[in-house]
Amino acid sequence: MSQHGQSSGELWVCHLGLVPYSDGLTLQETLRERRIAGTIPDTLLVLEHPPTYTYGRRSGAEDLPLPESFYAEEGIEVHATDRGGKLTYHGPGQMVGYPIMAAPDVLAFLRAMEHAIIDALAQVGIGARSRHEEGIDYTGVWVEDRKIASIGVHVSRGVATHGFAVNVSNDLEPFSWVIACGLPDVQMTSLAVESGARCESLGCFRKRMAYSFARAHSRRQRLVSPWRLGIDATNPSSIKNTSTPTRQPIPA
Repeated sequence: MSQHGQSSGELWVCHLGLVPYSDGLTLQETLRERRIAGTIPDTLLVLEHPPTYTYGRRSGAEDLPLPESFYAEEGIEVHATDRGGKLTYHGPGQMVGYPIMAAPDVLAFLRAMEHAIIDALAQVGIGARSRHEEGIDYTGVWVEDRKIASIGVHVSRGVATHGFAVNVSNDLEPFSWVIACGLPDVQMTSLAVESGARCESLGCFRKRMAYSFARAHSRRQRLVSPWRLGIDATNPSSIKNTSTPTRQPIPA
């Protein structure tokens, strides 16, 4: 295995800002191939998406109960994915993390992800918990009986894609227009709802979450620019096929 193999101990963390969902899929697929080849180490992409509903592998048509025209009028895209879980919502103000990581034990990987989110929330005074023992539909992170973070992954050839989404300051109403997480009575919450005027900014929580994630996986966090991963920050879908771009760096 190359110098960037699983034993490197580093976790590259790249902040990307607002990324269209289809571009996010392209990034993950390309970086997964690089991770499998060993040309990059385990990597965490941190970003936001425009308003988007995503189907997981266990989703059904009943999860979107309203006419498609309604969601289109609200400006919300709908995408099918290969991740685990059911339907969820992404939107500006929500922190999305895509770990492109070796995951030889999927269940341990999920529990470490939950632990990292719980740890980051505890640092801002929010007591949260895992409910995975109640069944697969309860994967994620909860504040009492309110869900604050969703998790869904896909593992191919030992490397995971997709990941987690933590509600920070995003609009929660779109969750009420669908059967979110396959739970008709689920109540979603966010840092803004739970913290009120004390709510930490998305930028600050993003840094806190990345640090907690690296620590939960016993990795050293290394911040890298999009350029280091070959990503054109103005057009993420144009990711290059080399991990060592030759053009001038884009400011991180």
